Amino acid sequence: MPATDAAATEWTVPADGEAWSHETVETNGVELHAVTAGPEDGELVVLLHGFPEFWYAWHHQIPALAEAGYRVVAPDMRGYNRSEKPDGVDAYHVDELVSDVAGAVRAFGRESAHVVGHDWGGLVAWQTAIDRPGLVDRLAVLNAPHPARYERALRRSPAQLAKSWYAFAFQVPRVPEWSLRHDDFAALERMLREKPVRPDAFTETDIERYEAALDRPGALTAAVNYYRSLFRRNARLTLTRGGLGEASVEVPTLLVWGERDGMLDVRLTEGLDEWVADIRIERLPDASHWVQFDAPDRVSEHLLSHLS
Repeated sequence: MPATDAAATEWTVPADGEAWSHETVETNGVELHAVTAGPEDGELVVLLHGFPEFWYAWHHQIPALAEAGYRVVAPDMRGYNRSEKPDGVDAYHVDELVSDVAGAVRAFGRESAHVVGHDWGGLVAWQTAIDRPGLVDRLAVLNAPHPARYERALRRSPAQLAKSWYAFAFQVPRVPEWSLRHDDFAALERMLREKPVRPDAFTETDIERYEAALDRPGALTAAVNYYRSLFRRNARLTLTRGGLGEASVEVPTLLVWGERDGMLDVRLTEGLDEWVADIRIERLPDASHWVQFDAPDRVSEHLLSHLS
């Protein structure tokens, strides 16, 4: 079992009167900080956050899953918050991120797990199901496109290409980090205050915690390196390096999509049966990209229904 990090007590949220555990998971040559909850013998659920978040992105869903009897593991993905921050862009290639998930599942003594991801965590969840189908029992993704569907949209849809401007802007050295940190993370604060549909989706405390996690040494560059890694190792998007036809997902899949996503076109939810054998799609018209904050109860309900 992973070693408990007794010192990592800040930002622990009570569940049923008991504190969640902070643990250190050794996987794929790095140490990841993770929050765990639920019975140790429950079915394992791994929650993967997106950009620019950390484990706290799931603080609405963790208690619902734990109370339903699942063993929940919500790591800070490599580079984020308390997790180790390896140097270099290649350290954040999708292959490494998938290997992190695989190693984390093994660290908890399991051969497979339910894998749930949002945004970048969703891309990693998709790729894990594609590359290591035996590792994933059930897949659930929130506002993250299937890799092949996304690449096709970037090639054929000027609208999605325009929405994805930031992924290309992040390829520039140093400037993205300066822009994000400028004026005490003003851009991040605007993103969390203005982009959700529900005005109080992110509280003052939520925003302070996001900023503090991103302000840790090396965290900002690591977060941007996720995007820089997309165009490394070959001339194609690395997510579909095997070709658009070699990205099939065989496990039961849930896709939850906040339709008022300003970064990802809702049409990315269409045509997925070309790659996904068994998919259920839940579109939430009154939710944004930050769907688990805009509609936390409905997201939890959809996850519980899918995983049971």
